[in-house]
Amino acid sequence: MKIDHANTKEQLRKIKKLYTLSFPLCERKPFSMMISKQEKGDMEIMYIEDDDGTFLGLAITVLYKDIVLLDYFAISPEYHGKGKGSQALKMLIERYKDKRFFLEVESTKDNCKDIETRKRRKNFYLRNSMTESGIDVILFGVPMELLVCNCNISFEEYFDIYDKIFGKMISKNVKRNADN
Repeated sequence: MKIDHANTKEQLRKIKKLYTLSFPLCERKPFSMMISKQEKGDMEIMYIEDDDGTFLGLAITVLYKDIVLLDYFAISPEYHGKGKGSQALKMLIERYKDKRFFLEVESTKDNCKDIETRKRRKNFYLRNSMTESGIDVILFGVPMELLVCNCNISFEEYFDIYDKIFGKMISKNVKRNADN
């Protein structure tokens, strides 16, 4: 398996298609904005492929100081349950071993129609080296939990990522969840 920057139009096309399929509209950033942030060095849009060159998935990270936010991570549905996601996540953790690595997952603390999917997703990360940070946020109206890998992060540092990388128009939609 290989994880590397998406360099070709074909790789970006496949990533955008999986990105659109995998994440609800309310959780997606404009793809063109992420490409622009990658060009500035603030984000990395990565293509995950098998040893034979088969497209497996995507990883999109935000880079800020010594912190890496795994903003989006998805494996193509046909490869779910085959260990590809676990292998890719381990590679990402290794890639950023000198940084504080964390991610957001939809909250499992509120009862909702897709609670089983949310729990399954969170448990995947917990089985693969991530731990609960104890920080719950509201991101564009969506309750989220922060999971970390062998590090600590404060809400203020988390907020700074959105404020410094994406600006006030975006960061005003990032709040600490006082309910949890």
